[in-house]
Amino acid sequence: MSGALPDNGVTARAIGVEEQAAAWLRRRHFSAWSSEQQSELDAWLAQSLTHRVAYVRLEAVWNRMERLAALHIPAPERGAARSMKSVASMAVASLALVAVIGLSAMRFFLDPHEQSYATGLGGHRAVRLADGTQIELNTDTSIRARVTNSSRTIWLDRGEAYFQVKHDAAHPFVVIAGDRRMTDLGTKFLARREAAALRVSVLEGSVRFDAMEGHAPEHRTLLKGDVAIATGDKMSVTNSPARKLASELGWRHGELIFEHTTLADAASEFNRYNREKIVVADPESARVTIGGTFQTGSVELFGHMAQDVLGLHVVNRGDAIVISR
Repeated sequence: MSGALPDNGVTARAIGVEEQAAAWLRRRHFSAWSSEQQSELDAWLAQSLTHRVAYVRLEAVWNRMERLAALHIPAPERGAARSMKSVASMAVASLALVAVIGLSAMRFFLDPHEQSYATGLGGHRAVRLADGTQIELNTDTSIRARVTNSSRTIWLDRGEAYFQVKHDAAHPFVVIAGDRRMTDLGTKFLARREAAALRVSVLEGSVRFDAMEGHAPEHRTLLKGDVAIATGDKMSVTNSPARKLASELGWRHGELIFEHTTLADAASEFNRYNREKIVVADPESARVTIGGTFQTGSVELFGHMAQDVLGLHVVNRGDAIVISR
């Protein structure tokens, strides 16, 4: 996939190289340094360009730290104790530097134009890109954004996001979710990526929706009101009224809006936002349909509704609310 980051294995190896480079730097500055150790370091650096780049980069950071520390060197009469304290502070700073060089930092080094955004369970986050595009992330969602002078690409790694795109025909806005690609044609659209399916709903404008490499050619232009569901090599497109599409965005205000929704589907929606799960224990109960608006976190209220309004049996087991006949 053009413009994508290396896979997790490659990124993990890169992080390992950074950690090795940091370890060499600590040994060189905080232990007796011998000619044998210098030979070992030279041999490690000679193994690959990646080793050399990692070491030089961290050494440059270290040198900047030393220059900053020099601005606070104690006067000679303060004694060796203060000097040792300064050295210890730099050692701690070095260790802290190693600690923060994790996956996000490595992604920055590998591609300085890319940024990652994510939400946890029940989370909601609004992101405004440099080009003016606004993205809202729903619960348990992760995206990567790469915006340059020549391209704008988003990877929806998991979850659901609402895009209000600042249209620029000269610089197409592309969202990639697994093996599918959405290209903005001036639009507002919602994309939800799950394990087995990708759902795209267009609220304004249009979206070009196509398959990536390795799949049969599949191109559709989705217009306002269109809802596309892609599963494997298949894709279906239906048209939904504006009111129904708006209800899909209830989560932006912390709400779940149900209309002729089965109890099973409603429970599944609640479970996307909460650690306490709703379990519908039998097929007959699962087929019961409901309507109404609920706060995303109102699991107990939903249980009371199932018991008091629908006449179902509800048991609270602490980590789950079980509904049955």
